[in-house]
Parts: sequence; C-alpha cells; structure tokens
Amino acid sequence: MKLIGVGVGPGDPELVTVKAVRILREADLVLVPVLAPDEAGRAESVVRAYTDRAERVVFALNDRGGVTPRRAAAWEAAADRVVRAFDEGAAAVAFATIGDPNVYSTFTYLSQTVRHRRPQVAVQTVPGITAMQDLAARSGTVLTEGTESLALVSLTGGTGRLRTALACCDTVVAYKFGAVADQVVAVLEESGRLAGAVCGARLGLPGQDVRPARELTGEVPYLSTLIAPARRTAKGGKL
Repeated sequence: MKLIGVGVGPGDPELVTVKAVRILREADLVLVPVLAPDEAGRAESVVRAYTDRAERVVFALNDRGGVTPRRAAAWEAAADRVVRAFDEGAAAVAFATIGDPNVYSTFTYLSQTVRHRRPQVAVQTVPGITAMQDLAARSGTVLTEGTESLALVSLTGGTGRLRTALACCDTVVAYKFGAVADQVVAVLEESGRLAGAVCGARLGLPGQDVRPARELTGEVPYLSTLIAPARRTAKGGKL
C-alpha cells in the first residue's frame, strides 16, 4: 500500500512533471484538498487537466492559529478516506498538492495521520515546481548565484521572520503574506530591500498578478509569494 503526495506546481498545468501525470493516472484513488465540498481547489483544477478521477477532501486550509479543532478534524476525515480505500483493496492513493508536497503542504499532516493508523503504508512524494521558482521565471528574477544564500519564510505568524531573514540572508522568499502585505512593504523599505523585490499571486491562472513589491496596495490573496533578491553589483561578483 502506497500513499503518494504529488506536487502539481503553482497552478499552470504545463508545469506538472511527466512522473506526476503518470502517478495521477495510475493511482487507484486521487484526492485533492478543497475548502468546501462544492468548491474546486487549485490543485483540482490542475489535476483535471490530466484525469477526471479527482475526489475532493475538505481541509481547513484557511484556518489560523496552529492546530485548530477544525483543522485536526479535517486531517482525521481525510485519513478516514485514505484508510477506507486501502481496506477496500486500493494499492496506491495519490494526494495532489499545489507546489511541492514537502514544502508547506497539507500532505505532511495527512501522511502522518495515515501512518499512525496504518504503519505499514509506504509514503512517497513526487516533487513539484514551487511558487518561488514560477515567480522567478515569470518576473525574470534570479534566485541565487555564486555563494549566495536563499531563505524561505512563511508569514502566517507575522513579519518578524521576514525582518530577521532580510538582515542575515541574501535572497529572501516569503510565502502566505496576504494578511500582512502592507507590513511587508514597510519591512522591505526599512531594510533597504524594496528595490528589485517582486510579488505574485494566482501564478499561471486567470487573473495572474505579478508586480514590483513597491506597487502592493490593499488586500492581496493569501497564497501570495514575494522574492527580495540579493544585492548584486557586478557579474560574477558572488563567485
């Protein structure tokens, strides 16, 4: 029995790997996380470009504040569906997740819950293109060169980690900053890193928004990505 987390990228179906497509088509069951049973999610929209066998499982994707009762209940309910599929004879269950299944993914919690119930289940992952890679490509931003460091922070808990990363790292990427977008601009300006910083939302989807961070105003989507590139003064200067 195998539970496979399949990364399907930020949203553009053309950025799904050949291996991911094969797994999605071969699995006995394909699950996709959604906010509500009657509401298609981003992962589902990508999966349906390759198979119509996607089944929705509800996750509290927009909950804040750690392991909320609603979030924990969603993990258990999704695990119920996976375990039932194995009990009914499924050999492989695939769970599609935007981006990569090992980077801020709901798959982590699902796999832990399933393994607690069925220790014999083998957990595998198929890597996917991340939002920072897609934004870098769409904005023409080089993530790293030479000896530069790269920091990735989630801003669901505020901008403190962003300020720390900007002070000690070269290129800094921030995920999930929609709720604190105005503060992000202020932190970038205070640190002298606003110039060259770019942000993006709904990458590869209708309504895609890629712009310089200095143009951020008002509310932005929760799943927004920011890149503050390293300071560079000469070609090969970081070698």
